[in-house]
Amino acid sequence: MVFGILSAAVHTLLGALLGGWAGGPLGLVIGTVVGLLVGAPFGWAVGSARTYASNPKGILLFVVDHTWSLANTVVGAIYLAAHLVVGHRLDRVVCQHSGRVNVVEGVSPRYATTLGTVCAGSSPRIQRHEDVHILQARLLGPLYLPLVAANYVLFTVAPVWLLWHDHVNAPIDRFTRYFEIGVYPHVWHEAIAYRIQGTPPR
Repeated sequence: MVFGILSAAVHTLLGALLGGWAGGPLGLVIGTVVGLLVGAPFGWAVGSARTYASNPKGILLFVVDHTWSLANTVVGAIYLAAHLVVGHRLDRVVCQHSGRVNVVEGVSPRYATTLGTVCAGSSPRIQRHEDVHILQARLLGPLYLPLVAANYVLFTVAPVWLLWHDHVNAPIDRFTRYFEIGVYPHVWHEAIAYRIQGTPPR
C-alpha cells in the first residue's frame, strides 16, 4: 500500500507544481485537485493490486516510473481513470508484482492497448508484446510518446512502409486497412513488439 500512497502523492505534487507554474495560486489549487483526481485512482490500483514488489527490482521500477518515465505514468493514470469511470475492472492477479496495472476490459475487443504502465485488454498470449511497450516507455522516458506520435504522423502522410510491406499476404485494399494493416504494425514501437511476440494484423 505504501507504493500506492507514494504514487498518488507524486501525481498530486506534479499537478500542484504545474498548476502553480501556469496559473499562480489559483492554478496551484486547480493543479492539486487535478493531480489528486488522476493520482488517487492510480495509487489505489497500484496499492490494492500490489503492482510493485517490495524488493530491489520492484523499488527500481517504481522509481523509474515516477521520475524518468513520469510523463508516461501520468498518461497511463489518466487512461486508467477513464477505464474505471466506465466500470472496467483491475486484474489484480495479473497485476501483482508485475510492475504494471492490468485492466480486464480493453478499448477494442481485437486489440490490447498499453499506455505508460497501464495495459488494458491483454491476455497471456500477447502480454509479452504489451510489456515491450512498457519497457520502451521506461527506457525512453519523456521522449517515448512524442517519438510514437511522430512516427504515426510520418507513416500516415509519407507511407514509406509500403516499400517493405507484405502486399501479398496483407493487401491494402480499402481505407481502413491503410491504418490497421499498414501504418499501425509498421510504426517503430509496434514493429519491435511484434518481433518479440504476436503476429501483425492481416
